[in-house]
Amino acid sequence: QVQLVESGGGLVQAGGSLRLSCAASGRTFSSYAMGWFRQAPGKEREFVAGISWSGGNTYYGDSVKGRFTISRDNAKNTMYLQMNSLKPEDTAVYYCAADGGSRWYISTRENDYDYWGQGTQVTVSS
Repeated sequence: QVQLVESGGGLVQAGGSLRLSCAASGRTFSSYAMGWFRQAPGKEREFVAGISWSGGNTYYGDSVKGRFTISRDNAKNTMYLQMNSLKPEDTAVYYCAADGGSRWYISTRENDYDYWGQGTQVTVSS
């Protein structure tokens, strides 16, 4: 089992940058594929980015490709999301999640993720 805590959200102007962190407890963090999701008011939760257990493979949602970068440091039990060129439509609560299944691919389905953080708010002003 793993517990996840996000941090790094805040208010930023359009075009700016933020880096989110997801700190994990437990000794098995390195065995989980991880993902970032987001949910804007009135909208369904959306896949943002995912990363394999080793960090060697990553996958991005179409809306963030080229602007966001996901990474992880297994020695620090932490995952990151570097967000550049932020847009007002990036405004949402961002969640990190751990996929406990033995999948060879990075899942974009929230139902495949077993553990979730509490979320951190990102607000991008125009």
